[in-house]
Amino acid sequence: MNSAFDDADFPAYTMGRAAEMIGVTPAFLRSLGTAGLIEPERSHGGHRRYSRHQLQLAVRVRQLLDEGILLTAACRIVSLEDRLAAAHRRILELGGTLTPDEDADVPTGTHPDIATTKYYPAPRPDHSASAP
Repeated sequence: MNSAFDDADFPAYTMGRAAEMIGVTPAFLRSLGTAGLIEPERSHGGHRRYSRHQLQLAVRVRQLLDEGILLTAACRIVSLEDRLAAAHRRILELGGTLTPDEDADVPTGTHPDIATTKYYPAPRPDHSASAP
């Protein structure tokens, strides 16, 4: 028998509990609402209620922010990752398959020389400034 708590989209957690569970402040969760990433349900008293799925998105945004990504960019990345995962689930539900190139859980390879200076030239010294 499935209950509402088995549903990842069931708004089971108050703002305080949600923030505590994922190690952020309530203000951070409110900022994600303002940014348009998550819109919590409201209780009859008007209090925000968050689902497990929303908290997973919030955790991912926090990870990206810790890596130096701006909030708006982090929210966009997480939104696109979430949509891609939903599309992949739908493909599998319909009997399709995913190749390793299509699987979002498999990291995309980068060029091995991406960090070499041929991609990022060293700054040129400024010879126009006069010495005191």
